[in-house]
Amino acid sequence: MRVGMVRTDQDVPARELPVAPSRGRVERATVRRIVHGAGIYAVLIGIAWCALAPILWAVSASLKRDGELADRALLPAHPQWSNYREVFDLLPLGRMLLNTAIYAGCVTAGQVFFCSLAGYAFARLQFRGRELLFVAYLATLMVPLTVTVIPQFLLMRAFGWVDTPWAMIVPGLFGSAFGTYLMRQFFRTLPIELEEAAILDGCSTWQVYWRVLLPHARPALMVLAVLTWITVWNDFLWPLVMIQRNEIATATLGLVRLQGQYTTQWPILMAAAMILLLPLLVVYAIAQRAFVRGIAMSGLGGR
Repeated sequence: MRVGMVRTDQDVPARELPVAPSRGRVERATVRRIVHGAGIYAVLIGIAWCALAPILWAVSASLKRDGELADRALLPAHPQWSNYREVFDLLPLGRMLLNTAIYAGCVTAGQVFFCSLAGYAFARLQFRGRELLFVAYLATLMVPLTVTVIPQFLLMRAFGWVDTPWAMIVPGLFGSAFGTYLMRQFFRTLPIELEEAAILDGCSTWQVYWRVLLPHARPALMVLAVLTWITVWNDFLWPLVMIQRNEIATATLGLVRLQGQYTTQWPILMAAAMILLLPLLVVYAIAQRAFVRGIAMSGLGGR
């Protein structure tokens, strides 16, 4: 054995030396990455166009005359901004928008409170039959909404709430299976040490929920609030069944009442639809960051 000798590159077999990739291989890999990225962007652009095309058509139609609807031009030569003013002349749309905002605000507040309360109970409290009760409650998601319309209508009629604001607020006020599931999943991601430390400090169960865990659940609360607001704002079937008076009607009912029996002024109808869409865009623009963050943290993002 030779001692004190340094092994040089000449002593290393050729098969052990690192082989630099050839220029052609590097170029082919770069081209593949570019093509792959371009393909992904093309698919995303196609999906975005499919989602935005109906909205762009509605905006364009709201600025046209009746005879120009078949015109393929995105912007008409003479935009009819008066269509938006005529909507308010034909309907008490301002009152309907206020009614819808009140209904959506009340239902959203109730959903956020009661769903978070039920989610905390299913996630943290130990009681007999908890898992079985949660599965049974979650199974109600499989029941179509149309199946429950008639029983709910009979219940509202028994209470004397038909054609009153209570019929729009009370049925959705006390939580939902989806909201409870969302809050339960989020509460389960919070460290148990927070609750244990609060109990050691003398907090009751209510104080642990209200003071400790609920402030950490703001992302999930924002997701639930935005989804509930959008659902109530766009709801049509339940208001159609329960409300007849314009004084308490929702904005979605206003769209239906703009349609005539034999003819419909489509530009005015599209203008009303754009007015209804604007509050939703404002709400999402305000809550966008918190909404996306809540989706990622609550497990709805597929993680």
